[in-house]
Parts: sequence; structure tokens; C-alpha cells
Amino acid sequence: MDLDEKLKLVMKPPTEEVVTAEELRQLFETVSRPGHYIGFEISGLLHLGSLVVAGFKLRDLNGAGVRTRVFLADWHSVINEKLGGNWERIRAAADYYREAFHEFCPGTEFVLGSDLYHCNDEYWKDMIRFSKHVSFKRASRTLSIMGRTMKEALDIASYLYPSMQGVDIHHLGADIAHAGMDQRKVHMLAREVYPKIGWKPPIALHHHLLLGLQGPSRAGLEEDEKADMAIGSKMSKSKPWTCIFIHDDLSTIGKKLEKAWCPEGETEFNPVLELVKYIVFHEFKEFRVERPARYGGEVAFATYEELEKAYAAKTVHPMDLKAATARYIDGIVGSLRAKFESRRQRLEELMRE
Repeated sequence: MDLDEKLKLVMKPPTEEVVTAEELRQLFETVSRPGHYIGFEISGLLHLGSLVVAGFKLRDLNGAGVRTRVFLADWHSVINEKLGGNWERIRAAADYYREAFHEFCPGTEFVLGSDLYHCNDEYWKDMIRFSKHVSFKRASRTLSIMGRTMKEALDIASYLYPSMQGVDIHHLGADIAHAGMDQRKVHMLAREVYPKIGWKPPIALHHHLLLGLQGPSRAGLEEDEKADMAIGSKMSKSKPWTCIFIHDDLSTIGKKLEKAWCPEGETEFNPVLELVKYIVFHEFKEFRVERPARYGGEVAFATYEELEKAYAAKTVHPMDLKAATARYIDGIVGSLRAKFESRRQRLEELMRE
């Protein structure tokens, strides 16, 4: 694969931003197998946003010859009080995350936070060095990466979180720091601090945050309205009725989509259209909508742009869009669902907050 093909693969959707594209080009020109990292708090059942969208980008990176690593952030999960801050539950859940990502993204490596930090004096020295360049105010502004705001009464451990995440990148040997757009602030912090302590800044790669099915709402975490809307509206396991899990069967997917926010003719912040754009068209070359002849008959779209234009013109009805989307999504998650079917009840009990 030549350089331009690698860059095209890394930059394709669901990639939303690379900081910077020129640095990415230089990386591929000088390093045969660049290092990568994406970190996950261990906090619940995996869904289309957390596994499938992120997993698509991991597959793209693997295809471009990048050494991808998923960081299973158990310490960060405890700090952010996921799964009640219970170490045993978090580590058991980490095994599930590892197995699911391994199934969906073959070739990706895994590192548990506890393994990275254990007997690692250099890590903790570097965490102090990094933190010496981060003011309390700067750390506070970065807390949106945890889904927290400066208005909340937080413990001191929460203010360690941004520095730990910043230093994780270096100690995992990552040339590329990868996450959803909601983690942008900590990547920009790392790029700001690294030169001050003699480290090369990582390239920041951010993928799209998949919308939840509930419709647009603000999070109150960002000043920019559109950025805050994207975070506030993202698919979240804490709102299971707005979330499609990898364990949902066709009937469940269909029922959730039936209730999804999808006004006729509305294309902005439309979660059903987003599923087609970022998931269906990532895997398929066309999108077929089946409907009775009296309603126009079956229609196929070769690109997302064609579908969006038709939907805006109200020539595709929301219910027909939802039914077609459900069938495609079921086909994509089917093998994952089957893998965990016998353990679903135990997983749900383990993940209960």
C-alpha cells in the first residue's frame, strides 16, 4: 500500500479530525509501523458507538500498517466511579472488552492500566513532570473528558485523570493518540505539554461521536454549541433506551429505532441517518429501502449523499428508513451478538451501575 492509500484509509469516515494531517504524512514517510493508542473506561455493555465506530477506525489503522493498541483504563474507571469504583468488577468487565474488540478488530493489541503502572517508577515520575506544567485551571477545563464540569464538587483524584491520560500516550509508545471528539481537550493538552518535557507531541486522531437515538440535546460541557450538542447527544450506555448494544437482536433494534428521533425531512442531528452514514456505508456499497409499490417501491442509494438528499426532499419516509436501517445494523452486529449470547445475562449483571 502506498503512502496516499494509507492516508486515505486513516482519514476516511468515521475520522472527523487529524491534528495535524501534515504530521501524519511525515509519520508514514519516516516510520514503517507507527504506534497507536485508544483508551476506554470500563463502564458498561458495548454499543455501536463504543465498539463498532471505534472498531471501524481500528480496522482502518490496522490496514494502513499502524500498530494499534486498546488501553483498558481500569484506574481511570475507578477514578470516574464506573461500576461503583469496584476493582474486581472493572477487571472482570475488562476481559469482556478485550474479547469483543479482539473479535471485531483482529490484530489489535491490548494493555490493562494496572499492568502499565505496576512497578513502573518512570511512569509516576513522568506523571509528576507532566503535571508540573498543568495548572489547576487548565486541568479543570479538561474535565469534560470524564463527562464532568468545573461546577461539580470533585475529589482530588479526578484532577489527576488528565495528567495520567496524557502520560499514558507516551508510555504506550503511541505516535497517534486516538479517541472520539469528546477526548480532544486532553490530546491538545498533551501536544502542549510534551515539548516542555522533551517529548515529541502525538498526532491526535478523533473519530465521530455517534448520536444516541433520543435526539439532540446539550451537555453543558463545551462553550461551542455544536461541539456541546455532539457530546450531549452521543450514544451512551447510561441511557440504554437510546443506545443500540452489540447484544441487541433484530426485534430490539427495530423497536428502538421505531422510537428514535427522526423527523421527516430533517437531516441535521438525525441519529438514524447517522447510523447509515457512519456504519452501513462503511460496510456496504449501497443502501436499499424496501417498501410497497404503492409507496414508491424498493429504492437503492449508492452513496449517503443520495440518501440524505432524498430524505430532505421527503421522498423517503422515516418508518421506511428506520426499518431498512434495522436490517443492516442487525447484519453487522449479528456475529458479535452470537458470540456473547450465552453470557448476556451475566454480563448485564456485571455491568449494572
